[in-house]
Amino acid sequence: MMKRKRKKLTYEPIGRVKIIKDFLPPPEKLLVRHKPVKITLTLSQDSVDFFKEVAHKEHIPYQKLIRALLDRYASQYR
Repeated sequence: MMKRKRKKLTYEPIGRVKIIKDFLPPPEKLLVRHKPVKITLTLSQDSVDFFKEVAHKEHIPYQKLIRALLDRYASQYR
């Protein structure tokens, strides 16, 4: 394996630099929030157990996992 040469830190100019002023939106505008709609949905016990098991491993609520799955599925067919 070849070692890379480390460049030494200098305080000399590095060339033309263009400063870009805050090109990213603030964090709260990066999150897309959709208006939640409450529904009643009947699922099989096997499905609920599966989602609870996966959600437990990922340390997230199982409802959030189901919602993310449905959102992703719906966006594929829009």
